[in-house]
Amino acid sequence: MKAKKTPRKTKPANNSHWLPEPEKHDYPAAESYLGLIYNQELAARLARRLKSARMTAFKAKDIFRASGLPLLGTENIHVQRDHEKLAKGEKVSPLLLVRRPKIGKVIIADGYHRLCAIYAFDEDAVVPCKIA
Repeated sequence: MKAKKTPRKTKPANNSHWLPEPEKHDYPAAESYLGLIYNQELAARLARRLKSARMTAFKAKDIFRASGLPLLGTENIHVQRDHEKLAKGEKVSPLLLVRRPKIGKVIIADGYHRLCAIYAFDEDAVVPCKIA
């Protein structure tokens, strides 16, 4: 009896998937999202901290585990759009993350769909981000 082959994940055309820094519009998007969780003053302060934070990187699977969020598949229109960009070798913006040490979680303030898209290629992909 032959063992079933597990389908291989395809790699994006270009190994350099990421822009060197988050795009300017990512910070207001992060602040808007954080404003749903925190009061506006704290959301604005966290967005400023993200702007001044240094770039770092973590594996996609670790970011998912730390966030506790579900993985969205490429049937999600936003994930599909980012997945197609990555497959074409286009660069996407790094993630913006906020630590919640009291509960041991990370908030993906901006970049959830990009994270889901890169995970579809490689769960061990190293994802650049800023974290506050």
